[in-house]
Amino acid sequence: MRIISTDEDTNVMCSVVDRVKTLVVYIDYEYIVASATWDDVVANLVAEMPKVISPMKAQHTESKGGEDGFSGRCKTTSGSRLKGVRAVGTPDDEEDGSPNEDVMDMSDEDSAGRINSKFTSFKIFQTKTKQSLKWPKPNLPIDNDNVKSQANCRSKAAGSRQQAAGKQALCGTVGLKKGFGSLAVPFCCELARPALPPCPCPCPSPSPSPLSRVSALAVAASEMQGLAVSIPLPPAAAAARRRPCASSSTREAVLQCWKYKSSQDQYLGGSLRISQSQGSLHRHRSTNLLRPAAAISVEQDEVNTYLPKGDMWSVHKFGGTCMGTPQRIQSVADIVLGDSSERKLIIVSAMSKVTDMMYNLVQKAQSRDDSYTIALDEVFEKHMAAAKYLLDGEDLARFLSQLHSDVSNLRAMLRAIYIAGHATESFSDFVVGHGELWSAQMLSYAIKKSGAPCSWMDTREVLVVKPSGSNQVDPDYLESEKRLQKWFSRQPAEIIVATGFIASTAENIPTTLKRDGSDFSAAIIGSLVRARQVTIWTDVDGVFSADPRKVSEAVILSTLSYQEAWEMSYFGANVLHPRTIIPVMKDNIPIVIRNMFNLSAPGTMICKQPANENGDLDACVKSFATIDNLALVNVEGTGMAGVPGTASAIFSAVKDVGANVIMISQASSEHSVCFAVPEKEVAAVSAALHVRFREALAAGRLSKVEVINGCSILAAVGLRMASTPGVSAILFDALAKANINVRAIAQGCSEYNITVVLKQEDCVRALRAVHSRFFLSKTTLAVGIIGPGLIGGTLLNQLKDQAAVLKENMNIDLRVIGITGSSTMLLSDTGIDLTQWKQLLQKEAEPADIDNFVHHLSDNHVFPNKVLVDCTADTSVASHYYDWLKKGIHVITPNKKANSGPLDRYLKLRTLQRASYTHYFYEATVGAGLPIISTLRGLLETGDKILRIEGIFSGTLSYIFNNFKGTKTFSDVVAEAKESGYTEPDPRDDLSGTDVARKVIILARESGLRLELSDIPVKSLVPEALGSCSSADEFMQKLPSFDEDWARQRSDAEAADEVLRYVGVVDTVNKRGQVELCRYKRDHPFAQLSGSDNIIAFTTSRYKEQPLIVRGPGAGAEVTAGGVFCDILRLASYLGSPS
Repeated sequence: MRIISTDEDTNVMCSVVDRVKTLVVYIDYEYIVASATWDDVVANLVAEMPKVISPMKAQHTESKGGEDGFSGRCKTTSGSRLKGVRAVGTPDDEEDGSPNEDVMDMSDEDSAGRINSKFTSFKIFQTKTKQSLKWPKPNLPIDNDNVKSQANCRSKAAGSRQQAAGKQALCGTVGLKKGFGSLAVPFCCELARPALPPCPCPCPSPSPSPLSRVSALAVAASEMQGLAVSIPLPPAAAAARRRPCASSSTREAVLQCWKYKSSQDQYLGGSLRISQSQGSLHRHRSTNLLRPAAAISVEQDEVNTYLPKGDMWSVHKFGGTCMGTPQRIQSVADIVLGDSSERKLIIVSAMSKVTDMMYNLVQKAQSRDDSYTIALDEVFEKHMAAAKYLLDGEDLARFLSQLHSDVSNLRAMLRAIYIAGHATESFSDFVVGHGELWSAQMLSYAIKKSGAPCSWMDTREVLVVKPSGSNQVDPDYLESEKRLQKWFSRQPAEIIVATGFIASTAENIPTTLKRDGSDFSAAIIGSLVRARQVTIWTDVDGVFSADPRKVSEAVILSTLSYQEAWEMSYFGANVLHPRTIIPVMKDNIPIVIRNMFNLSAPGTMICKQPANENGDLDACVKSFATIDNLALVNVEGTGMAGVPGTASAIFSAVKDVGANVIMISQASSEHSVCFAVPEKEVAAVSAALHVRFREALAAGRLSKVEVINGCSILAAVGLRMASTPGVSAILFDALAKANINVRAIAQGCSEYNITVVLKQEDCVRALRAVHSRFFLSKTTLAVGIIGPGLIGGTLLNQLKDQAAVLKENMNIDLRVIGITGSSTMLLSDTGIDLTQWKQLLQKEAEPADIDNFVHHLSDNHVFPNKVLVDCTADTSVASHYYDWLKKGIHVITPNKKANSGPLDRYLKLRTLQRASYTHYFYEATVGAGLPIISTLRGLLETGDKILRIEGIFSGTLSYIFNNFKGTKTFSDVVAEAKESGYTEPDPRDDLSGTDVARKVIILARESGLRLELSDIPVKSLVPEALGSCSSADEFMQKLPSFDEDWARQRSDAEAADEVLRYVGVVDTVNKRGQVELCRYKRDHPFAQLSGSDNIIAFTTSRYKEQPLIVRGPGAGAEVTAGGVFCDILRLASYLGSPS
């Protein structure tokens, strides 16, 4: 094979070859010669595959005849059908002394060397034939200037001129390919074959092309990366030509050729080209195949043009917010350049607010408002300012020139609209679409400014749509794909910036893709190129589990299935328009929603496979969505049952008035059908139904057509809801606890969603309730603390220290959303920072109001469970417990006033507690942190019978009598207890025995005795003479005067080997209780106490001989707060937390 070129051609070739990286052999159909069958061709090619793939450095050598060249050898011997390729090297003689060489020769040694140094492998096949070949019919399409046809004819004529030498001239082109068309240098391969008949058609010489073409080709070739050898296909095989094979898949190429066997009459022609994408820049064959080429031209090679598809493409869509300012456009360019994908398609919206501004232009012009010219100038100034910030030099001049031209045209169009007072839809769409045109051009220039190859695409040239009714359009995928390929053949680039939102009809009339059109554009184009993924860039971190404006605890979802996203979109979630999902679903292309302003957020991926494969029940529901401003229409009557066509008649009437049915529900008895429609359409629907069923209503077959206004739909969406028991139960349980009434229910058999109709005024509350039930911890508690004093403050600190552990280990989420004292209160919707609650209570508090405090807690539907913790000893606070429980608020308290107050109030509390979902815990009212009440209830609930309860219930009095020994006086011990914080500020409150009496009455009532506090006789330790003291200080000053009496009682007890103890007793046998000072033997358990310990002995039917004893500290802020904390955890356990 001999390639001859001018110096000019060589320079172009060398500049191209500098970028060549890969040598590839393409064989599109077979050429069968008489002496070799196709089986032999395939066998030999497959056998030589390793030699083609393995690097073989071509040597620049001296060939025979004194010509410097790039040589390869093909050895043939007598009788052989086809011999394989030998490694390239210095030519030598054959064994029979008759060398058979094909030589590639460049006219300049240095240039040939430069080319030579870039190739790593080289291969030539030659075969002998004993049979002459006939001229084939034209196999390639003929272009406008007939250059290809002429070149083919010339190659045949050249073969005819070689008859004397017994050789056939086989011609083709050496082509360097990137994009559409190829840069080609002609070659002639002389094969030892019988001569062919002369060329039947004249072949005038083409005129030389301007030298500027050479520079253009060199520039175009500067990005080429692959070298390929191809043999042209017959027309029937053109489709296969669009799928070139890589060098590693030559075996596939050879086997593919089997499908396109052609007769032995066909000539063998082809081209050598460098390829990166589809199509090639083509350099035509020379006038004389044996002389230097003189002509260079550029054309589009339709046969070899193809649009690459697949994972090499990534599609990005940037909305108006992302393109809102020139600074943001530059950020978009940076994001695009940071994407490592091989090819990128960028879909952009108009700059922020520009689409509205353009629609406003049309509206002003239609209304004959002269200010449309001012508004157009504002649009012009906005884009000019952005361009001046982003661009400079020729790019800025080019964009501003186009902007001026567009604005001038728009001014003329708007003037026409102004005169006519009307604009057609296509006129309006044409005007509005300019926002996308300008933003796409600016972004493409900004990307090119960084040196990256980039083109911009007006999608009106590519996307073809047709109306589908309801002001929607459907894409014509087949026609759009053809147009995209045609566009790509003219402007191939690694980065393409395309306009979103706009398209055209089949008649090339401008139109738009309507609502969310830019997202739709991205999905359609992503489908056309079979992209790896489509990324929608927004100003949020992803898709939320609910509307974050309504549910502050809404979370970002990491993944969604196509079906889940579809359902969410239908029910109003701000995800994607349902039609945006259609194009990507059919090709399983993921959509990723990401935040341009928070690149660290991974976003939400919408893909085929559903998330949460572990089957967790709470993960079954992925999100909640709502639709407001609906009306529920109920058609009811006994005459509907069993009558075919009733539902059809109902919805035909609805269709006739153009109403959109959002949801349908029908009773299985067929007695009624209800459906939801937009509230603005319900009047027309109602009128149509009354007209349609006038006779049925008059005859009584239908009882009523009822309209319920002010409704909303709440939908729970999740792919894993299907076949998962309990989802509906949890949903409706959450609604019931939030006191929400459900008016209608619908669920399809696919079980992707559960839809309920509610009062619109209840919708937000319902949304928060169900969301918190499924997305927060199962036992998230909203806590309100009343009384942040000694016990309340200690409890807050304990909650702060343990909150993280509880959430991690027990799935209990405690949120303190309110703290109130007697004068100020602190409120929060989502939770107070307990690390600084004291400072916040001082700085951000508001005047205390117990009603507002409770209202804040009860109306917070972010959290499913609310609990009020009363840490006071206030009777007025305790009087509200019943109302709080009735509102569904749980109550926990160490305050004894409610349970020891009037019996009827206690009984009402217990009755309400048993009848409702609310809980009332008061363990700390008797034994502080000791499990006294829970032990008593455990005995009773297991069937044991309480005979007697006796104990030391006061930690203060326990401390006093445990330390009243030796030489200490009674007044000294009381003073010591007061200083240590064991007593109330006025010690008479402890010494009076009233506190013990309240504990006794609580235990008596828990044991089934219906006693009032006045029924309990109490031995007060306060001397009668000191009861009238005006202050605690006065009492403490006068108390020593009674030390002798106390010393005498202690001496009497010690003489009997006994100790003094202040105890409370519940005698269930005699149905009475009492509080008294008793003496116990030193070996009695009550005599063994120390410090402030409490001790309670339960004598029961089971524990008659040896009472059940509970002993431990019964006073102090830490243990009392701990007892309240235990009640909070007990409540969490009742609500479903793991124990």
